[in-house]
Amino acid sequence: MKSSLRQSGPTVLRVALLFHASKMYDREIITGIGDYVNQTRVAWDLFLEEDFRFRLDGIHDWEGDGIIADYDDPAVANALAGVRVPVVAVGGSYEDPANYPANVPYVATDNRELVAHALTHLVASGLSSFACYSLPESPLNRWAQERENAFTAWLARDGLTGEIHRGLATSAPTWSSATRKLLSWLESLPKPVGIVAVTDARARQVLQACIVGAIAVPDEVAIIGIDNDTLGQHLTRIQLSSVSQGTHEMGYRAAHLLHQALSGSPVGDVRVVVPPVSVHSRASTARDVEHSATVMRALHYIRQYACQGIKTEQVAETVGLSRSSLEMYFRRELKRSVHDEILQHKLQRCFQLLSNTQMGIDDIARASGFRSVQYLNTVFKRELGETPASWRESRRA
Repeated sequence: MKSSLRQSGPTVLRVALLFHASKMYDREIITGIGDYVNQTRVAWDLFLEEDFRFRLDGIHDWEGDGIIADYDDPAVANALAGVRVPVVAVGGSYEDPANYPANVPYVATDNRELVAHALTHLVASGLSSFACYSLPESPLNRWAQERENAFTAWLARDGLTGEIHRGLATSAPTWSSATRKLLSWLESLPKPVGIVAVTDARARQVLQACIVGAIAVPDEVAIIGIDNDTLGQHLTRIQLSSVSQGTHEMGYRAAHLLHQALSGSPVGDVRVVVPPVSVHSRASTARDVEHSATVMRALHYIRQYACQGIKTEQVAETVGLSRSSLEMYFRRELKRSVHDEILQHKLQRCFQLLSNTQMGIDDIARASGFRSVQYLNTVFKRELGETPASWRESRRA
């Protein structure tokens, strides 16, 4: 009697991972997928090719059960349109919902929050001038352009502007010309300045240009990247600060969505946006500032909004402290209260308007954030011993 071998246990499903395994961002997503597989014990046979782009033309003929793919590359989205197996997309977040693929579940890194974390860190380093080093506009770099938009929007919220430089797509033949162009831009910026690079690779290029041009880092130019590429830290003379993305969580969530789809649960075009993990502060932003990060963030907020009638409570809420705790920081480091700091900024605005415009006192009071001209007069007499009108006349005389 002949015996036969029988396969026992759950059916093994074949899942393709369409990512660039040579890139840190993709590798960490793949790690998150692998951890989901190991922790949940799903029966998946994972297929990963070194450069899947060369196999996209035949992806419809692949005899698998599911796909998790990097949708930052439009060619991938186009190639996977209409495949017969469930697909989960991974990529960057978009402000415009129309930029997401239709009818595909999507797990995204939060581009807006990545840039906000980087800028908040630079503010805490005592900086008030900012710039962004991005990538040339391209369908492959849509995520970089989203980070540019986030940079501009964050500054506009505080009434600020910052320069964006895209530079060249670097390769060995263009390295020297790209460095010269980058150095010329760096030399044109006001100093000190904080630069948000859209990747750690771009941050390294900024650092290399600063070294070539003898620009002090971080005293003149402070640099922060995105990715927290620990391998790249071994390639620089000065350790780079960076924002780490939630890439492991993205991979984990993408695997969970595919697991649901393969189990028959409808997932539709659900969108999951994963926030950054943390900011890793290193030498490239370690400026010798006089005050703590908390006070620097509060001062930055006051500089932007003092003349809009803000109160101490609003400043405390912005930096995530109680009013009493923030007052303790201010009195310890600045020897004055939060209210006094706000008042000084309002008075400075008054001085500018009184000296450089023909505006009436009523209009100046409103423009400087005082609730009435009577209150402005009271403050002037208390602080300067005269009225705004007499102060203006004495300066003109």
